[in-house]
Amino acid sequence: MAATVATMSGGAVVFSDEQLAGLGMQFRGALLSPGDPGYDECRAVENLAIDRKPGLAIRCSGTADVIDGVNLARQHGLLLAMRAGGHHVGGHGTVDGGLLLDLRHMNGVWVDTAAKTVRVQGGATWGQVDREAQQFGLAVPGGVVSTTGVGGLTLGGGIGWLHRKWGLSCDNLISAQVVLASGELVTASETENPDLFWGIRGGGGNFGVVTDFTFRAQTFGPEIALAAVFHEAGAGEELLPTWRDLALEAGDEVTTRALYWSMPEADALPAPVRGKDVFIIGALYAGDPAMGARVLEPFRSLGTPLADLSDHIPSYRAFQAGFDALSANHHSYWKSTYLNELTDDAMALIHGRAMTKPDPRVLVHIPIMGGATAAVPAGDTAFGDRSAPFMLSVDGNTYDASKFETVKAWVRDFVAQAQQLDGAAGGAYLNFSADEASEETVVQAQYGENLGRLGAVKKTYDPDNLFRVNNNISPT
Repeated sequence: MAATVATMSGGAVVFSDEQLAGLGMQFRGALLSPGDPGYDECRAVENLAIDRKPGLAIRCSGTADVIDGVNLARQHGLLLAMRAGGHHVGGHGTVDGGLLLDLRHMNGVWVDTAAKTVRVQGGATWGQVDREAQQFGLAVPGGVVSTTGVGGLTLGGGIGWLHRKWGLSCDNLISAQVVLASGELVTASETENPDLFWGIRGGGGNFGVVTDFTFRAQTFGPEIALAAVFHEAGAGEELLPTWRDLALEAGDEVTTRALYWSMPEADALPAPVRGKDVFIIGALYAGDPAMGARVLEPFRSLGTPLADLSDHIPSYRAFQAGFDALSANHHSYWKSTYLNELTDDAMALIHGRAMTKPDPRVLVHIPIMGGATAAVPAGDTAFGDRSAPFMLSVDGNTYDASKFETVKAWVRDFVAQAQQLDGAAGGAYLNFSADEASEETVVQAQYGENLGRLGAVKKTYDPDNLFRVNNNISPT
């Protein structure tokens, strides 16, 4: 079937059946046009509010397919998107009318136990990394959902359950193999193309396609100490201040977050929490489990919980997968901001809004930052300022498309109020931001003084702006 593919200039390139047949002989991975079997699965991302239809998709089987795909886009001036996990709420892993490079078949993971490193192909998920690394008692700091793509999370920073002890995912990156807009494959590390290495650690996929990551791994797991405690949502008003104090007093081994959510009616859940609005305290200890059990006891002993699952989650892998439902297929609109202080007014706002959520699937969560994350100066990576001790993330989710605009407006209003509070730090974590990732004010707040350097790196490696994951990081 012929394919019509949109260009960056607003025109289109039509690939005839004969041309597609020729390309099919060049690429090892499948080429998919609208109407082909597998096309809809290839283009669909986690956020059901994103319904983009590429003119042509290539299921890349290896680096050669990526190089040829980038060359094809450059030669014809095609709009280009790269898909790893497809989790980004802004829909960065797909494109309307353009060319989509789907990396998900490039998902190999190799563990070097002697060097304590993990090499990961660009289409792997964190669950696949955990499966291999935990076999040898190793872990790479990832996110909070096992189905998230390694590529998108790492390039955008990488906040998870281990960031206070060992930093963001991007802080544990040793090197990467990157296909540039020229089609050249280069290494980015502290010693090779160091400016590119700086840019991909938090600057997103604006500089090329990462086909291979090498991470520093840490000795951790499979057995862990954790807190996973569920309370009635209304108890959050009383418990949130105490949780804040515990979080601030805890050592860097403890990463914790408080969450307001609504549990489904699911047989797999403990009976007391089924169908309930809940306030969840989650915490993980990055160290000896016996010591961690003692350290985390105060997080477990707050109030009278509905359920305490801390002793019922057998491993780090299980804990990482325990929040996968957070990113299940919803219509989603997320916003985030940072807080220098979790003041009484901030907690009153958070609790009040969380108790009046417009949809049960809306998630309000407050991760603590700090620790090893904050120890990295703002200019050392593209990620930018890390000084705020708390983040507020408001994940507007709904299964009901007719409610989506209401949910979206509610999220916008909530975060706008939070940004006016005393103690607000502003900024945004772009992995937790929807269409604002293309708004200049949010990008400026996230990257600050790093934005000019990001533009310069972009000019060096992608002067024609082929990779436009974020249009506000452009050649200067």
